Amino acid sequence: MVAKIYFGSQEAAKTEYQERVSPYSGEVVSRSHVCDAEDAKKALNIAKEAAKEAKKTTLSQRCNWLLDVAQKLRESKEEMAKTITDEVGKPITFSRIEVERCIETLTLSAETMRTMHGETINTDAMNSGKKTISYFVREPAGVVVAITPFNFPLNLVAHKLAPALVAGNAVVLKPTPEAPLTAYKFAKLFIQSKYAIKDALSVVYGDAEVGNTLVTSDIPRVISFTGSVTVGNIIARSAGIKKISLELGGNAATYIDESADLDLASQRCALGAFVNSGQVCISLQRIYVNAKVYDEFAAKMAQESKKLIVGSPYNDDTFMGPLINDEACIRAMNWVESAIKEGAVPMLAPQKDGKIFYPCVMADVRDDMAIVCEEVFAPIVSLIKVDSFDEAASKINNSPYGLQFSIFTNDLALTKRAIYELDAGGVVINDMPTLRFDIQPYGGVKLSGVGREGPRFAIEEMSEIKSVVIC
Repeated sequence: MVAKIYFGSQEAAKTEYQERVSPYSGEVVSRSHVCDAEDAKKALNIAKEAAKEAKKTTLSQRCNWLLDVAQKLRESKEEMAKTITDEVGKPITFSRIEVERCIETLTLSAETMRTMHGETINTDAMNSGKKTISYFVREPAGVVVAITPFNFPLNLVAHKLAPALVAGNAVVLKPTPEAPLTAYKFAKLFIQSKYAIKDALSVVYGDAEVGNTLVTSDIPRVISFTGSVTVGNIIARSAGIKKISLELGGNAATYIDESADLDLASQRCALGAFVNSGQVCISLQRIYVNAKVYDEFAAKMAQESKKLIVGSPYNDDTFMGPLINDEACIRAMNWVESAIKEGAVPMLAPQKDGKIFYPCVMADVRDDMAIVCEEVFAPIVSLIKVDSFDEAASKINNSPYGLQFSIFTNDLALTKRAIYELDAGGVVINDMPTLRFDIQPYGGVKLSGVGREGPRFAIEEMSEIKSVVIC
């Protein structure tokens, strides 16, 4: 099936296609039209005019729009889940979960927008003020450019489209080249809805040329990007004076305290390290274990990791499918081989079959090894022995990333310390740092980005406050 371009509400086609092959079977699973800078400019100009009309629409229409899309998505859940699995190799069970989360994101965005409002201001509260009628309102920012990644090709699109559109903006979406059909089918639900705002959503495909045109144009007021630090840095330098939301890389870590429930910790850490084949910004990559329980935890961690079912993403019981491409597999093997040469010990030997890279648990890892210094984005987790929480916290924070961290402990005082001392956008207690609820604020510090996602917080990023004074 072909993922067509949307110039506003109008479908368009070009003569040149790009094929997407399944990372599992190698078969062609979708095609998308190849866009260029002129296509990006056309979509932006359409969005510029559409934003004027979108701003005039009622909130009820925009909320009903999202709820209508949620219902249509619910009706086509299995088809959409299979499309995700076809394009990115995500196990079908987790693709279904992603569709369910997308439905929740749409619903939450509508519900949130109904309750977001301005407030009155007491301008006579200061000696320099006087009695007036003063208040502020929240208005749409205008045109939003949304650029999305492959690892959650549906729900991360929803986290940008839903808040932007329900706030009254127009959007130009550039989805990941790895999953064009997923984005096209999702966008089509918006555009064909009976509540749709004409031309408020455009979809173009491409890489650097298209992305650069969208980002550097004077038309967008908001750039919302999820992806690599390298590209995020380029966007930050080239976008100009705009509102920029960047959800970038991570190097998630946890600390296993001597008081922790080791059975719980090992089960949740195995899930957090290897879900989606480690291709999650908050995949658990570093596990700092108190020396008193290191050996016991390491054995349990290896045992839990061996239980995970690896294989065809189309089987309901498969936990791990393939990595996104050959380059990802080569990179993962290089990480592991480098660490072994530096003295790390694989508790589960590195193994791959095609694009499937099996869970790999590395023990006796040191802080100076590259495998813990950079984001691996693969099913590899490292165990590092420490003598105390103080040592663990220092090492966890000694990273250019700060997306989400966690701690496993039954010590209340230590829990409170971890909340305040771990330097990240999110801290999780007694679970994996990979835990995320779509209703929460989500984003990081340092190189992990700026801005926050989650319906309420994204709406704030994608709207403007206007102050009003009536004398």
